[in-house]
Amino acid sequence: MHLSYWRFDLLLKDRWTIANATSPGAPTGKQVTPVVFVELTDGIGGKGRGEASPSSQYGETHSTVTRFLEKVDARQLRFDDIPGSMAYLEHITPASSPAKCAINLALVDGAARAAGVSAGDFLGLPFEEGRHVTSFSIGLDEPSEMARKAAEAINRPILKLKVGTSHDRENFAAVRSEALGKPIRVDANGAWKSREEALENIEWFSGVGGVEFVEQPMPAFAPNADWIWLKERSPLPIFGDESYQGVLDVDRCADCVHGVNVKLVKTAGISGAVEALRAARARGLKTMLGCMIESSLLISAAAHLASLTDYLDLDGNLLITNDPYKGVRTDGGLMTFVGVENRVGLRVLERGRSVTGVGRG
Repeated sequence: MHLSYWRFDLLLKDRWTIANATSPGAPTGKQVTPVVFVELTDGIGGKGRGEASPSSQYGETHSTVTRFLEKVDARQLRFDDIPGSMAYLEHITPASSPAKCAINLALVDGAARAAGVSAGDFLGLPFEEGRHVTSFSIGLDEPSEMARKAAEAINRPILKLKVGTSHDRENFAAVRSEALGKPIRVDANGAWKSREEALENIEWFSGVGGVEFVEQPMPAFAPNADWIWLKERSPLPIFGDESYQGVLDVDRCADCVHGVNVKLVKTAGISGAVEALRAARARGLKTMLGCMIESSLLISAAAHLASLTDYLDLDGNLLITNDPYKGVRTDGGLMTFVGVENRVGLRVLERGRSVTGVGRG
């Protein structure tokens, strides 16, 4: 097996800020999100690709991803033994989930290609057309800018509003004025530091109406007792994102929240995401698939798991201007593989690569 990888800077359409994090700038003045793409080839025609979208929220960057990839002996990876390959990666270090995610996607992509089926069919999770709708996220900004973004998202049936500032209520009003009665999901990214502050804000959002649920109202490290207290009193469902990294968090989340947001970069790829989603559902939790700022490669990978979810927030590729891949499409808010040329693996095609990969044997 041969491993190659390369950095790619995703350019954002608009300023992207969430509570406690802002995407860095580029020399052009636009915001960028650096991701790392990987490719595995087996020397006999087999090939698979993956993507890592590291987040500073978890202390990850493109540099941490490449440092991990430098340690990988590709001879230990096999398309026909994904569990064994992932066990080898875990042996290198229990950390570096984004880098492991990229390799896991490449392994699943390669294995499904070899079988001549889509990744979803390979996993026993066929994608059901006409069913899966994603929300569209609006990052923190001035009220006028947030209203503009909401107006431009006129064909997006569900909005997700980032909150966590002293202007949340003005921002919500600005977005609501353009949302035309659409359901809105609220994501605080852990910005409300106490259970009392969180409850006060949730009660306000519940009172104005139209809010489906609130995501990550408090920091992940808040005591369980505070989460349980908030869950018992919240008039809206609470979802954990930063609180749910994978299956090891399922017992705590079953006590503390009503649902969880699973992201492939947190679970080290598709394999871990399937486990995390099934574990959550088994404990009676609602499930959502989310994303970072990502290309259509990672978004398409996640879309194959849609049948295990109650909600989707797979819009990272809709927030960028230079997507290097073509994959799952979003017509309005409806996700579809109809018309996608590639029918096997992750079902993505490359538009063109601008950075040469760095080979690893």
